[in-house]
Amino acid sequence: MTVESTAARKPRRSAGTKSAASASTTGTTSAASKRTAARKSPGATGGEPELVQLLTPEGKRVKDATYDPYVADITPEDLRGLYRDMVLSRRFDAEATSLQRQGELGLWASMLGQEAAQIGSGRATRDDDYVFPTYREHGVAWCRGVDPTNLLGMFRGVNNGGWDPNSNNFHLYTIVIGSQTLHATGYAMGVAKDGADSAVIAYFGDGASSQGDVLEAFNFGAVYNAPVVFFCQNNQWAISEPTERQMRVPLYQRAQGFGFPGVRVDGNDVLASLAVTRWALERARQGEGPTLVEAYTYRMGAHTTSDDPTKYRADEERQAWEAKDPILRLRAYLEASKYADEAFFAELEVESEALGKRVREVVRAMPDPDHFAIFENVYADGHALVDEERAQFAAYQASFADAAEGK
Repeated sequence: MTVESTAARKPRRSAGTKSAASASTTGTTSAASKRTAARKSPGATGGEPELVQLLTPEGKRVKDATYDPYVADITPEDLRGLYRDMVLSRRFDAEATSLQRQGELGLWASMLGQEAAQIGSGRATRDDDYVFPTYREHGVAWCRGVDPTNLLGMFRGVNNGGWDPNSNNFHLYTIVIGSQTLHATGYAMGVAKDGADSAVIAYFGDGASSQGDVLEAFNFGAVYNAPVVFFCQNNQWAISEPTERQMRVPLYQRAQGFGFPGVRVDGNDVLASLAVTRWALERARQGEGPTLVEAYTYRMGAHTTSDDPTKYRADEERQAWEAKDPILRLRAYLEASKYADEAFFAELEVESEALGKRVREVVRAMPDPDHFAIFENVYADGHALVDEERAQFAAYQASFADAAEGK
């Protein structure tokens, strides 16, 4: 399958670098290490918190009577597809990070380490479901068939989104933290009134879970029994604040206060993420209302490329999570089960490099936007003040040409 056809394909109904920059000073590393040592996951008792897991970090399959039925149809081909999705989305993400570092993008929010949560949940959706992302759901966009290069236009500053949301039932990225959960809930309420057999899924992070918009969405979703799944990627850090500074109970338990179920899934386990999201979406379609899914994962890189995580977290913490890498986990399972051979991995490596090359070429060829586009669609019927500002900007632009001609 070519790179182009991969980006354009529809969602299946079934189915970078790891290291962060070292601290600039010994004192910074020491302080971050102390903060990490003092951290304890909310609700954890002497180790990892309880969560739904179908693949261990070592790649061993474990049984779960509740969620095994939701992946009973997954074939070896499907597993290879999930692995391919994670590898290619990581390669795209790494290329975007490199492009930003080289001045080709203004900013980039990496998904490194969160591939399993995104691919697993993304592949659980149906074509007629509607997805409301935040700004880090590059893997989900991949699953919804959005060409990855379209994700980069906004970060390069050449457009306000880059794709038609109705083409893939995948909304534009939302920069305002948490507001998309209200949009998703309202859309889901409309779906219910229309009697449609579809569901809505809204993505947000642990930091956004403290926003009032998210809590309002929970309340509206519960009261109106909306067919919406709230999918929180708990990557442990809201920019520079750890989760224990935001909440006193495990995040998924917040759903209880609003009257709907919450479940915590191993967000580095693509199979478990797929199963739990399928279960939650099925509940929604059957009229059972919302579900909060907390995908317990880790942000391996910076919050965005403007961030330096070495200032607030220790290398030891990142290294511990590297051992739970979602891609290595599934590869171990594929190899142990003899579901994939070296030829498959080699072919995927070639495809991965081709994707990186295409992304770089497309980004560098993106045309500059029309400088006057910012004045369009401000008001439905136009406005005198906007006309005045447009004229002022035109005079400002013309001054550069005058200066070049020596006028």
